[in-house]
Amino acid sequence: MKERLIVGLDIGTSHIRIAAGSVSLNHEKQLQLNILGAAEVQSAGVAKGAVVALDDAVSSITSCLEQAERAVGLPFSEAIVGIGGVAIGCQEAKGVIGVSRTDGEIRAEDVARAIDSARAYINPANQEIVHVQPRGFSVDGQHGIRDPVGMQGIRLEVDTLIIHGLSAHVRNVTQAVFRTNVDVNMMVYGIMACAAIVTTARQRELGVCVVNIGASTTSIAVYENGDLMKAVTVAIGADNITNDIAIVLRVSLDAAERIKCEFGCANPEMLPKRAHPIELVSYGGGVDETVTDRHISEIIHARVEEIYSKVESELKKIDREGLLPAGIVITGGGAKLPGMVEVGKECLRLPCEVGHSSLTSSMPEMTQDPNFSVAVGLVAWGYESLKNDNMYASAGSGKGKKNGFLKKIGSPIRNLFKSFAP
Repeated sequence: MKERLIVGLDIGTSHIRIAAGSVSLNHEKQLQLNILGAAEVQSAGVAKGAVVALDDAVSSITSCLEQAERAVGLPFSEAIVGIGGVAIGCQEAKGVIGVSRTDGEIRAEDVARAIDSARAYINPANQEIVHVQPRGFSVDGQHGIRDPVGMQGIRLEVDTLIIHGLSAHVRNVTQAVFRTNVDVNMMVYGIMACAAIVTTARQRELGVCVVNIGASTTSIAVYENGDLMKAVTVAIGADNITNDIAIVLRVSLDAAERIKCEFGCANPEMLPKRAHPIELVSYGGGVDETVTDRHISEIIHARVEEIYSKVESELKKIDREGLLPAGIVITGGGAKLPGMVEVGKECLRLPCEVGHSSLTSSMPEMTQDPNFSVAVGLVAWGYESLKNDNMYASAGSGKGKKNGFLKKIGSPIRNLFKSFAP
């Protein structure tokens, strides 16, 4: 096969980020992914993950596409688009079907029908279904089945978690991309794409919580036994920390951002006992006053504790507070603040680490940056989908079993988004 280009587009509140990768055959005739390049620009027309000014958003996306195309040296015709924000929610649903074959053998098409039947149970007004995530199957009352293909039975049931979003939100994001003359290959919930590369299959099996701390929102995804248990986005992020510094120190937002980046630390106990003085006037704050790095750290610590309290609240709702062996994996721009890991361990009483992509790349300084975890995750998501498509094509009979992180999604995922076109 010739090389295939996969483009991941992350439309964030503060930045638009794009990652691009190529899929080719290695010397063992197996598919391999290599991240070719990435680009980012400041975003406009986006607030809390939603498009609020279409023309401004289109301009920002176009600028980022141009930078990414120059970095890669190839034009982009389609992209996998990440979607997020507080307008995205999740709900449990069950699908039930009768096995169609007379011999009772369950095939991949029966699994697809069962998943489709779960979609019919949830039809909220003004909502679009983004993902249908199977969490387990039952065959003739036998529960706990992970993959029923090839088994014998009459009644097939599936428990699913349906990710859905406001129709206006989904369509506005889609429209913003279409107006750049780039097609939407598929749309993926950003935190799920992010989890695909910052956690391992073993972590998702044991139980892990992925926390993506963006500019204005924090997305949370909890996995256990390899399945997504819960996904939610809360309206609090790293910009709230900047706002707190600006209010308390009475400086401009630009000055507060500079102070946060240069002296910010989420854990005051990590700082030297001898305080470091900071002249605010030198940062354009217009205030002839001196503060210490510890004072700034205390301001940051209070807001970071609130962010982690939101995470703890979501874990309580599913009875997983302090009960995830693989702990917390934080990513996003907010995860780069010193002391975030230590405060996370203290507040959530779980192991905590910063997640990084382990994918091969010619630009590791960007693709391994937590800021790019969603964009790179979207590329990885498309790669796994392509592998599944390729496997089904080579199987011929349709009896092939799915593997990997997306084994429960399958090749029909692209069809889920055809209705999004305006």
